[in-house]
Amino acid sequence: MDPLGAPSQFVDVDTLQSWGDSYKDELNSNDSTAKTFQEDNIRSPFLYNRDINGKVVLWKGDVALLNCTAIVNTSNESLTDKNPVSESIFMLAGPDLKEDLQKLKGCRTGEAKLTKGFNLAARFIIHTVGPKYKNRYRTAAESSLYSCYRNVLQLAKEQSMSSVGFCVINSAKRGYPLEDATHIALRTVRRFLEIHGETIEKVVFAVSELEEATYQKLLPLYFPRSLREESQSLPYLPADIGNADGEPVVPERQIRISEKPGASEDNQEEDEDEGLGVDLSFIGSHAFARMEGDIDKQRKLILQGQLSEAALQKQHQRNYNRWLCQARSEDLSDIASLKALYQTGVDNCGRTVMVVVGRNIPVTLIDMDKALLYFIHVMDHIAVKEYVLVYFHTLTSEYNHLDSDFLKKLYDVVDVKYKRNLKAVYFVHPTFRSKVSTWFFTTFSVSGLKDKIHHIDSLHQLFSAISPEQIDFPPFVLEYDARENGPYFASYPPSPDL
Repeated sequence: MDPLGAPSQFVDVDTLQSWGDSYKDELNSNDSTAKTFQEDNIRSPFLYNRDINGKVVLWKGDVALLNCTAIVNTSNESLTDKNPVSESIFMLAGPDLKEDLQKLKGCRTGEAKLTKGFNLAARFIIHTVGPKYKNRYRTAAESSLYSCYRNVLQLAKEQSMSSVGFCVINSAKRGYPLEDATHIALRTVRRFLEIHGETIEKVVFAVSELEEATYQKLLPLYFPRSLREESQSLPYLPADIGNADGEPVVPERQIRISEKPGASEDNQEEDEDEGLGVDLSFIGSHAFARMEGDIDKQRKLILQGQLSEAALQKQHQRNYNRWLCQARSEDLSDIASLKALYQTGVDNCGRTVMVVVGRNIPVTLIDMDKALLYFIHVMDHIAVKEYVLVYFHTLTSEYNHLDSDFLKKLYDVVDVKYKRNLKAVYFVHPTFRSKVSTWFFTTFSVSGLKDKIHHIDSLHQLFSAISPEQIDFPPFVLEYDARENGPYFASYPPSPDL
């Protein structure tokens, strides 16, 4: 205890400046301007929210000194870890804390357990165990760290705690990269406050001098203090922002596995696939044998989980918006200079024609993520209306071939309008190998694209769908076609720009 009349070493959280008060923007206070700004800009999945920002505090200092309902201690499974946070808490709380911890009989990674605060200003201490980080087990570490923050907050809610002081749970001793861990910490707290904000008044992030810069950099992504900061932060959000609770999304866990693959659907409702052990007579006619998706099953799954489907669509739109924002903000001039993607005329139905020149894509020499960004940058306004793609495979080599992983990523990232308004893909001068690869890709990797692919062996075939004057041809395409199929196109000079 402090001597009578001596200033206390503890810090009352109510005297600390909130994150929302650390920034001012006139745009927030002008209702009409703010409304226009919201209509004209793509919104972040973490919206500007003044009330939530008012509950959050970033404070450089020792978490053990906070005067709040509970503080968080990061420890090991036996709750005996010696790290700067734990040592400070033990020193200030007094010897009774160690006795209380022995009653808990340890704590598993990701769990949260409660003790009294004893001589601390905080009434309680919430103990949690962060994961040991290894790159090979990154997914497990992310899930465990999320559980730490989520379980601490859930315990605070159950105990009706008004304020919680967080230390940085991922201790350097356990090897977790600070920036990766901070993303998980911030988004988990943000999502919790969105859902349960009425149950808690203050959440303090107590950081050291080394940790402060990272938190300062990442807090605006999850707690934007203005509409302008929300818009500016959007391109810097990571691809995985978790689910509605902030929990890392693990695609493998979304695959449903039948516990009894031999049981029929009549006997076990949760079995999604017909059994393999009793009657194999269906194998010749099963959808997989026809190498296409089981449409009935897909519809059934959608009907059984309409909310999940809507949530997935919303998540997809958010991901695409982040890609679009990044595409608009990044310098893509090096990709543009390749002239591998450009708009030309219209086809015989009046639809926009986009050209892709395979030979101009040096796959092994460029950043393919930037190539994806450039595709989105160019195509976003094109795809709002019906369009067709002309892909020149002419004289490409293995150094120009886009692999199926990249194409699948592109197909998964782009907005639904790209797929809906794409009416045809003209694959010009295909090889046998490219035809086989295309068939496999459209059969097994994506749906709804196979019927739109048209293999074009000569330009003469292409002209039945698109007039020659509506396409800007690379000279080597004309030369190759004339050599292989005759000089049909001799009367049409190539574009001087290509």
